[in-house]
Amino acid sequence: MMFLLKLLARLPLPLLHGLGIALGWVIYWAPGRHSARMRDNVFQSSVCQPGADCRRLLRRVIGESGKAIVELLPVWLRPYDQVVKLVKGTSGWEHLDAARAAGQGIILIGPHVGCFEIINLYYAASHPFTAMYKPPRKAVLAGLMLAGRQRGQATLVPTDLSGVRAQLAALKRREAIGILPDQVASSGDGVWAPFLGRPAYTPTLVASLQRKTGAAAFFAAAERLSWGRGYHIHIFPLAAPLPEDKVAAATAINQGVEDVVRRFPAQYLWSYNRHKRPGGVPPPDESQDA
Repeated sequence: MMFLLKLLARLPLPLLHGLGIALGWVIYWAPGRHSARMRDNVFQSSVCQPGADCRRLLRRVIGESGKAIVELLPVWLRPYDQVVKLVKGTSGWEHLDAARAAGQGIILIGPHVGCFEIINLYYAASHPFTAMYKPPRKAVLAGLMLAGRQRGQATLVPTDLSGVRAQLAALKRREAIGILPDQVASSGDGVWAPFLGRPAYTPTLVASLQRKTGAAAFFAAAERLSWGRGYHIHIFPLAAPLPEDKVAAATAINQGVEDVVRRFPAQYLWSYNRHKRPGGVPPPDESQDA
């Protein structure tokens, strides 16, 4: 199996992305809740106009979702120097250089947009980088993911209190960390905040780490270029430090993520159940009233 995956990883990226488009449609029409959730998330969002506009976006999303799966093969399995070369350009990288020159730690906030897996690897080619890691259930996939992500100067830490402490320590050493801001927070670790027109239970970790360390925070997205040409990494500075109030900070984070999604709407992970309510968490209205 591993030999076959490594063989597929050698295929040209344009061919892999072409296969990914086909895979996206196969998965979309397969039984299960995947397609219904993707449809609901697209049509209930504020990103497209109801009707033909949302249908056009959905068709693009289906193809891009398949590309997101197959491109993991070259990103995780090709030699590291070849992976870094898949990044064809950057915008806003000077903001990261300025933060390092000022002696600040860096928080890279990377939503599930485009090839978000390559951002960490590209940064870690030149500088230390710490990110949280939750192993999948299957041991083979867990080993593949760990080997693919932990390269260069990248360090992976668990998604628990020890991982939070490791990220805090990295920021105090004036290094960089990566956080996925658009995952559903676990019970007690988040607040309800608006996202794409609907409430979403949002993590509060970014604001806490920034407040404790004075780190500079940036949104990052790896745009998937057309026709398999590679990727372009975009860096967007936060307009202002995050407020101390948890709901206000979560709202600011979600607005930043939404801005990135609106730039690259077809490349967002619309199949993720972003608006679900974790067990033990009251609904948004009850939470806000409390």
